[in-house]
Amino acid sequence: MSEAERLVRVAERAAARAAAYLRDVAPPTPEAWAAKGHHDFVTEMDQHAERLITDTLLRAEPSSRVLGEELAPEDASLDGLVWVVDPIDGTANFLHRHPAWCVSIGVAIDGELIAGTIFHVPAARRYTAWRGGGAWAGTERLKVSPITEPGQALIGTGFPFKNPELLPAYLPMLGRILPQCSGVRRGGSAALDLVDVAAGRFAGFWEMMLAPWDMAAGIVLVREAGGEVTDFAGRDLGIEHSPVVAGSGAMAEWLRGVVGKS
Repeated sequence: MSEAERLVRVAERAAARAAAYLRDVAPPTPEAWAAKGHHDFVTEMDQHAERLITDTLLRAEPSSRVLGEELAPEDASLDGLVWVVDPIDGTANFLHRHPAWCVSIGVAIDGELIAGTIFHVPAARRYTAWRGGGAWAGTERLKVSPITEPGQALIGTGFPFKNPELLPAYLPMLGRILPQCSGVRRGGSAALDLVDVAAGRFAGFWEMMLAPWDMAAGIVLVREAGGEVTDFAGRDLGIEHSPVVAGSGAMAEWLRGVVGKS
């Protein structure tokens, strides 16, 4: 077993522990939602799930660090072993009982992503990938879509609902992509969108801005499934806040050409 696979098995255990907790709790009523930004809510469920994940990860690897959406500082060092954690990706879906949310954990060493796992809790479905080991849903190996013609492609996206100032740039992108493809879908969980790219359900995906915990695990899944994840200029992404394009080489290239137009 490689080091990347060993570490992702630890991440799987941590994600499963959080998933078991989240599966058994009812989402809180709106009075208990705390706003941390524009239309961006956090609850005690998010924070407790992250504590469970952190406890599991640090018990297994005491010298590692956790970069989490809710409880860890964003300026934490990326030296050594770092876990990039989103305890609930798709919090709005979770709060409204819409079944598109998950637990996401990426694994990085010295700033380089080497593995990741995404647990789609409502579906009880786990997706895992590690460097050189492929991307998997259980025993099923994942591969990006073979589609190369935009007119046949189903494309995923995320709306800039947290950053409405980006809407004047986003809407023309959507207007250019819609007529050229077979459809556009917005699920509300970037981690699951990247799973859909890795599994070939989406031929491509783009979003104007994502945080590292939104996409760390998904980046590894897409790459190990034969695809690529870049910014709009074609630069490979790491642990950062960035615009995102994902897909097979052909579909990612087409998407970058469309979203990059002024």
